[in-house]
Amino acid sequence: MYPIVHNRLQSVVKPCNNHNLDWMRALDKPTSYVARAGMIAAAYASLTVISLLFLQGLAWGPIQLRVSEALTVLAVLTPAAIPGLTIGCLLANLLGIALTGSGVMGLFDVVFGSLATLVAALLTYRLAKMAPFKKLIINDIVALVPPIIVNAIIVGTYLTFLLTEGAIRVTMIIVNVVYVGLSEMAVVYFIGLPLLVVLRKAGLRSTKE
Repeated sequence: MYPIVHNRLQSVVKPCNNHNLDWMRALDKPTSYVARAGMIAAAYASLTVISLLFLQGLAWGPIQLRVSEALTVLAVLTPAAIPGLTIGCLLANLLGIALTGSGVMGLFDVVFGSLATLVAALLTYRLAKMAPFKKLIINDIVALVPPIIVNAIIVGTYLTFLLTEGAIRVTMIIVNVVYVGLSEMAVVYFIGLPLLVVLRKAGLRSTKE
């Protein structure tokens, strides 16, 4: 009799427990997403301000060595990096105006710099999910192309209009696009890519892996 009662109790309790666990996991997902996005935003903004304080003009001009751009690799691992990086960039540029009094240039950074970060993060996440190649490292290299291209075109273009006095030539835009692109490439591939490898070894994985 006791085994029969025990089995019946288990059949009732187990689905209830599973239901509770599923409900708790569903409840935790948006909380975890917001928390991750918040941490990424804070990290990006902090690293950008540090770059501004120690690198001065190298963090904002055509040659932009923003260490924070290494965090763009996080879009390979989590969709929370999309709002996280965008909000972080927005906050960093607002802080940049407060710290440097950059005025109009700072406002362009707030609007178009944040837009470039958003578009790049979206494209990186999409490419990482597609993972068209067999080798993981090649997929990572391809997925990290958008931050380089998008920032080069958008940031390089508006910096030309802000920093040039008098007539603007196409060659000037091309030069600034190349400068911004090379700077972004250096940070993304020489700092960001190794960071991505370390994060994977620490146990973080994208949904595609």
